[in-house]
Amino acid sequence: MGALCAAALWLCAFHSAQAQDDSAPEVIDGYLTVEWPELMPQADLDALLNPPEEIMQIQDGSEEDQITSQLKAESGEALSGGEPVFEDSAQAKRYQQALISTTIVPEYDGKQIRIAAFVVPLAFGEGPQDVTEFFLVPYFGACIHVPPPPPNQIIFSDFQTGFVLESLSQPYWVYGKLAAKIVENDTATAAYSLMVDKVEPYTQYNG
Repeated sequence: MGALCAAALWLCAFHSAQAQDDSAPEVIDGYLTVEWPELMPQADLDALLNPPEEIMQIQDGSEEDQITSQLKAESGEALSGGEPVFEDSAQAKRYQQALISTTIVPEYDGKQIRIAAFVVPLAFGEGPQDVTEFFLVPYFGACIHVPPPPPNQIIFSDFQTGFVLESLSQPYWVYGKLAAKIVENDTATAAYSLMVDKVEPYTQYNG
């Protein structure tokens, strides 16, 4: 399975884990621990957890495997003169809409949160590893090695203190105040912004 399904598979894994965990939300030092799928509306989550059947037939490395190319194919329009990538069905259209959704969950606007994430650096301080602006994404390689997840699964983060990014494959706990603010650049579009208070290496889920 190629890049097209990366986010959906991650969401499925979360959904299975969530079904087995009914514990109350965790608060660490005043920061609410947030899971990535909680930042998208239930309708978007349902759409991504139920992809159209034809998506499972896409070959790795094919043109159809590129999310950005697919999103240009409105209403299932063929990418290169062939058959449509998606059938012209309500399910397929809803899936495509979820892939580019900027719809947020308003309950998290203004909340002090912590979230486990991978970092996509955007701006640097004095040193090349001293990252001050970055995207937070839910899985490794997003926006770099594979196309970006939906905008409501990307958080633009501002941390003027900066931190040393040891490796792109290193996940982090990131703490700060979340805002429903869209930020766009050539890399991706984020539906949320975070004023970062601190960044810590991810060790284990429960802190």
